[in-house]
Amino acid sequence: MYHTWMRYFTPGPVHHRLGLVCLGVGLQHGRLPVVGPRTLDHHVAVVVSAGGGWYRTADGRTTPVAAPALLWLTPGVPHHYGADPATGWDESFVDFTGPAAATYTELGYIEPDRPVVPLADAAPARAAIGRVARAARPGNPLLEVETAAAVHELLVALRRGRADTDADGDPVLTGLARDAFQPYSVAEHAARHGMTAAELRAAVRRAAGCSPKDYLLTVRLGRAKELLAATELPVAAVARRVGYDDPAYFSRLFTRRVGLAPVRFREQQGRAVHGGWSDRIPDPEHPPTIGGDSV
Repeated sequence: MYHTWMRYFTPGPVHHRLGLVCLGVGLQHGRLPVVGPRTLDHHVAVVVSAGGGWYRTADGRTTPVAAPALLWLTPGVPHHYGADPATGWDESFVDFTGPAAATYTELGYIEPDRPVVPLADAAPARAAIGRVARAARPGNPLLEVETAAAVHELLVALRRGRADTDADGDPVLTGLARDAFQPYSVAEHAARHGMTAAELRAAVRRAAGCSPKDYLLTVRLGRAKELLAATELPVAAVARRVGYDDPAYFSRLFTRRVGLAPVRFREQQGRAVHGGWSDRIPDPEHPPTIGGDSV
């Protein structure tokens, strides 16, 4: 015995230019029928929030599925899966497609090579799918745009909810960000994580969709932008704070990656905020104000 609710729709060409479009959404639970073997031309994220079952690849390898878990069904990849016939499982799913899916894959949010992903918590993903389901109500004039926005939200929730990501984010990326301004080589960063350089490259590629050097550069330039916009530090001082002893090299690198020279970037921000730099996260209930008494 099982229960199911689902809706499917066909967004128009203009909606595809949003980057991601939702093609369908469903909520099911119980002793569900086996799915496949089959191959789709779009993506499906299946969130299993209770129960268990199995997933089988085209070469016959079977992987146990235990909630909470995510099944990635990707275009052109044969798949075959089912709930335990004795206990069943609870699942919610979203079908989607669009050019942004390739970018999410490159960034490691969608993992074609890992069709079964353990989750630490399925609740945020189920909440995002619930928003898709509510937007899919008959007669909603904003259906395509609301559901597209919720698919973006779902991919973020699934990335954050992976069991190999702790509460503060991916531990490897957290460590790299912490040490980004130190003069460490990739091999030295790897050693600090108890990894080889190849293992570090694979971990960063899986978590961020780029190489360790690119990730470190992103962190450094992000901080440089913050310092340029929020302080009156000279460019040479900003360069030193983000790990570059040669301010001329920093300026060339910044200009190439950002598209503006550091001085021009600062001018574009309009003004520097007085009061110095702080890395404290503002309280959303009591945000700081310009000219106020906050510190």
